[in-house]
Amino acid sequence: MLTGCGTAASPPGAPAPSPAPPPASVGTTTGPARATVPSGPVREITFDDIKLDMEKGSPFTSDLLPKRVTALEQERVRIRGYILPSFQQAGLTQFVLVRDNQECCFGPGAALHDCVVVRMLPGRSTNFSIRPVAVAGRFRVEELRGPDGKHLAIYALDGEAVD
Repeated sequence: MLTGCGTAASPPGAPAPSPAPPPASVGTTTGPARATVPSGPVREITFDDIKLDMEKGSPFTSDLLPKRVTALEQERVRIRGYILPSFQQAGLTQFVLVRDNQECCFGPGAALHDCVVVRMLPGRSTNFSIRPVAVAGRFRVEELRGPDGKHLAIYALDGEAVD
């Protein structure tokens, strides 16, 4: 189940954060439809490149986005991080990529800019790993809110590949 930055995976049967993202995937091709990977250069970025000047737990507004972040909108990027653990270990079609695997990214109050919601392209998936991974895909600013209206994440990636 997809959870936002700083939130633990919900137990089975618990409601998903809204809006519920459509499934997508990386790594393994399944089914008859094969997704085509866009061509063109992939820009290497880090979580420092998408960091915002805001305090942890502060409300997010789009005017907090600096030009260096808005310039990445719809660009193909590659970013390294850790897959936030969930109940599913294999065939992940969506997951949260976090800056590091320390408690700061897994507990409440984690910085919104320290996570990216990854939805793999159709026909692609990946497996959970405790090691850092690099995810390539199209970057987007996309506000994901929980049932209480609070932001769970503000960045998304249409995942092409996980290495």
